[in-house]
Amino acid sequence: MKPFRTTFAAVLAALALVAARPVPAPLMGAEVRLLPTGDRVLALTFNAAWDETGLDTVLSTLRERGAPATFFPTGQYAERHPDAVRAMAAAGHGLGNHSYSHPLFTELDARQAGAEVLRADTAIREAAGTDPLPFFRFPYSETTPQRIADVNALGFADLEFTTDTNGYLGTAGGMTTAKAVDRALAALAPGAILQLHVGASDASAERRCLDAEALPLIIDAVRDRGYRILDLRTLLAG
Repeated sequence: MKPFRTTFAAVLAALALVAARPVPAPLMGAEVRLLPTGDRVLALTFNAAWDETGLDTVLSTLRERGAPATFFPTGQYAERHPDAVRAMAAAGHGLGNHSYSHPLFTELDARQAGAEVLRADTAIREAAGTDPLPFFRFPYSETTPQRIADVNALGFADLEFTTDTNGYLGTAGGMTTAKAVDRALAALAPGAILQLHVGASDASAERRCLDAEALPLIIDAVRDRGYRILDLRTLLAG
C-alpha cells in the first residue's frame, strides 16, 4: 500500500462534509449500536471489503422489496471495485466509511486513524461520484473512546451495529442462511442496526454470500413483525 499523507485538502473536504451534513448530537461522543428511537424501525447495513459476490442479488432484493440500506465499503474496496460502489449509490443507497485498509484502530495513533478515514472518504467519493455519508464503522468493531473522538473530530459519527448475522462466516464457519435469519430476528428491537456483508473473503472456497440469500427472508420477517426499515440518511435531518 502506498503511503498516504493527510493533506490539508483532505481535511478541508472532511470539514466541508461536516458543514454540509452536520451529524445530530445524539450520534456523537460514543459508539452507536442502537438508534436513539422508540419506534419499531430497523436499519440494514452491509460491509464491503472483499469482492462483489452477492451484490447483484442484494441490490435486486432491496429494489424489489423497496427497502433502503447503507453500504460501508473500505477505501481499498472502492479502488478495486469502483463499479460496485457506483452501483450501490446508483441504486439509491447511502455509503458509509469502513476505513481504507481495514486495520485494527486500537493499534493506530490519531494521525494514522485520521489518514485511514480520510483516504477511504476520498476513494469512496471518487468511485461513487457522490459524497459519502458522515458515518464511520470501525473495522472488526474495535473501538476506543479516543479513536471515536478522533473520528468525531473529522465530522463522522461512529455507526456500529446491534448484531451481525455472521453470514460472512459461510458454511465452512458453521453458518447457514437460516441461522443468519435467526440471528437477525433475535436482535429485533426498536432502533436495531443489522450488519450483513457482501462479498466472499479470500479464505472462502465456496464463493457464496449467505447474507444475500438471507436478505429477502429477513426483510419479510421483520415487516411481518411490524417493523419499518429505516434509511440512515433520515438521521441527518435530526
